Amino acid sequence: MYKNFEQIDYDLTRLNLERQIALEEIKGLKQEVKEDLSPYSWMTTVLSAVKKYGILYLIRKVVR
Repeated sequence: MYKNFEQIDYDLTRLNLERQIALEEIKGLKQEVKEDLSPYSWMTTVLSAVKKYGILYLIRKVVR
């Protein structure tokens, strides 16, 4: 499979870099999830839904 130690060293270095990249991507995803689950994020979602359905409710009241 490998013909010399340089090929082994090359693959080990490449795999180590791929592992480090994967770890950094996981850290980024962790931060995104943390931000998505923050109370501020939930409040903005709830407020936007209340605005949307509140406007629809008012329109229905005006039309009837």
